[in-house]
Amino acid sequence: MSAFVHPALFYRSDEEYLDTLVPFVTDGLARREPVAVAVPGDRLRVLRPAVGSDDVLWLDMNEAGRNPGRIIPTVLRRFADAHPDRHVRIIGEPIWAGRSATEYPACAQHEALINHAFTGRDVTIVCPYDTVALEPDVVADARATHPEVWEASRRYVSGEYAPDDVVSRYNQPVPAAAPVVFPVTADAEVRQARRWAAEQARRLGLDDDRLPDLELIVTELVTNSLRHAGGSCRVELWPADGHVCCAVHDDGHLADPLAGRHPRPHGEPGGRGLLMVHQLADLVRTYTQPGRTTQYALLRL
Repeated sequence: MSAFVHPALFYRSDEEYLDTLVPFVTDGLARREPVAVAVPGDRLRVLRPAVGSDDVLWLDMNEAGRNPGRIIPTVLRRFADAHPDRHVRIIGEPIWAGRSATEYPACAQHEALINHAFTGRDVTIVCPYDTVALEPDVVADARATHPEVWEASRRYVSGEYAPDDVVSRYNQPVPAAAPVVFPVTADAEVRQARRWAAEQARRLGLDDDRLPDLELIVTELVTNSLRHAGGSCRVELWPADGHVCCAVHDDGHLADPLAGRHPRPHGEPGGRGLLMVHQLADLVRTYTQPGRTTQYALLRL
C-alpha cells in the first residue's frame, strides 16, 4: 500500500464487519504498520476480541470523536504524524445511528474534510457504515465523501465522490430558539462577555464544572472575531438539543474549512484558538458566507 486511501466500508452485520476489518488490522500488524482503531464502544466490544492484539491503539469514538471536529487533529493526525516514515492504517467510525440531527452536519463535513487533510499522505483510513441502522441519505453522503466503497462481496470506485459538495451542503446555521444576546465592540468587553455567558449558561442548567470551559470558548471565539472580522461581534446563548449552544456572529468569512482542525505547528505562536474550542466543546459547527460567519459551540447539559 502507498499514498492516501479512504474507503467507506458498508456492512450489514457483525460478520461482515469482522470479515473485512480483522484482516485489515492483522495484515497491517504482519507488515509492521502502525494500526489505530477508533470506533464506538459497542463496535470495540465486537472487533477487539476478534483481533486479539494489544499492538493496536484502541479508542472509543463515543469519547474521542463526540465532537467530530476533534477527530482529524487529535485522533487521525496525531496517530499518523507519530509515524511519518511508515504506512499507517486507521479504522475510524465517526457516524453511528445514535448521532443527532444537530451533530450530523458536522459528521458529514468531517468525513469530507479528511480527504483534504490527508492528501499525499501514506495513510489508509477505513470508515465503517452500518447500512442497516443508518438512514439512506447518510449512506448516500458516504458515497460522496469517500473515493472508494468496500462491501462484503466487492470493492469499487465511488461514482458519487464529491466531498466539497458535502462541505458546502452542510454549511448550515444551527436554529436558534429565543437566544439571549450580548454585543461586543472592543477588546475591553471580552471579559464582560465571558462573565455574561457563564451567568446565562448557569441559568440554562449548565453544570458549574463546565462553566470554565464555556468561558474559555467565549474568550477564544470573541477574540478571533475582534481581531479578524471587523472589530465587533455578538454572542448568543440558548438551549438546543440537550446542550447549551453558544454562538458568536461576526462580519468575516472563514475561508479555510479545516480551520480548528489543523494541529498546532510546533514552535509557532498562535494557531490554537479554534483548535482549543474544538477540544473544549461537545460539538462545534460553523456557518460561513462572504461577510458573515457564525461559530457554534455546544456543551451538553
